[in-house]
Amino acid sequence: MKYLLGLICSFICLSASAQRPPFTVHSISLPKELEFYDNQFSGLAVSAGKLFLLSESRLQDRAEAKLYTLKLADLDRKLLDTTYVLPYQKLPLNQLPALRTKMLAARQQYEGLEAMLIDGNDIYFSVETATPSTNCYLLKGSLTASAVVMDTTFLTPLAKPLAADGQHIYNAGFEALAEANKQVVAFFEFNSFPGQNYAYALAKRPAPGSSTPLPFAPLPFRITDMTPTAGNHFTAINYFFKGGGGDAVYRTPTSDTTNTKLITDRNGFKSYCRLVDVVFKNNRFTWQPLWELPEQYWGYNWEGIAAYKNGYFIINDKYTPSRPYRTTLLYLQATR
Repeated sequence: MKYLLGLICSFICLSASAQRPPFTVHSISLPKELEFYDNQFSGLAVSAGKLFLLSESRLQDRAEAKLYTLKLADLDRKLLDTTYVLPYQKLPLNQLPALRTKMLAARQQYEGLEAMLIDGNDIYFSVETATPSTNCYLLKGSLTASAVVMDTTFLTPLAKPLAADGQHIYNAGFEALAEANKQVVAFFEFNSFPGQNYAYALAKRPAPGSSTPLPFAPLPFRITDMTPTAGNHFTAINYFFKGGGGDAVYRTPTSDTTNTKLITDRNGFKSYCRLVDVVFKNNRFTWQPLWELPEQYWGYNWEGIAAYKNGYFIINDKYTPSRPYRTTLLYLQATR
């Protein structure tokens, strides 16, 4: 991790704007079950010699509550031998339906799992709810050799930040989790409205309403996942989807020419994706642009990131520039 932090710092020093440092992009073919687009992967994490892949687990669509693991040693082999078929393990999320039932009883509409944080044998998940719902949620489970056993007593509401007009922000939830000051920190997906620029820290055994806001420098576009690198640094996916309708809320104002030029061309809006370096210092978060993904990957809805060795694994949910949709796992390997 020290090497990765040094690499990040050197990239930032190259320029204050997003530049393209020397990463090599490796596409990793997945077994059919994992490649299936309706897994809708929404988070990645590295722990205990494994890469964990979080499915949104859209119970309302009769999806299975689950995550998958791949051994890092097998992924190392795969990067050297692209014909190698990756073995994997599926871990069911036991008791997740019971937690969804509790949300429904509180008139909060569960939509899926969006982020995870692994702390030893404990694993935390953020739940996104439908736009009209007041709260998202933080859940907790225990990792065993064959399953994740959800704690049905741990159901912590996370109040959604509101837009300036008091409305809920379209299709937005807490899409990244991290650990800071020995607390779980939840990052709201959209952190650009004036007066709404915070991450939310919670004790690992929180009571309802116990979150503490931590200032976060305004960040355009969406945060879709985050991974620790070293010290007080994290790397986040910063993604913009070109769509209109409700998604238009994520567009920067035309007066913000610096950021607007990143997401527009002569044809109008375009999807865009970069990595940003997030730093926690003096109980606040700041950020710097780190790296733009190659343009051919901007149309993928990247939802998961995990630092590994001198690079990152990233994964999309299901959306790709063309159909048929499929899960795409990449390894971004630094070349210096």
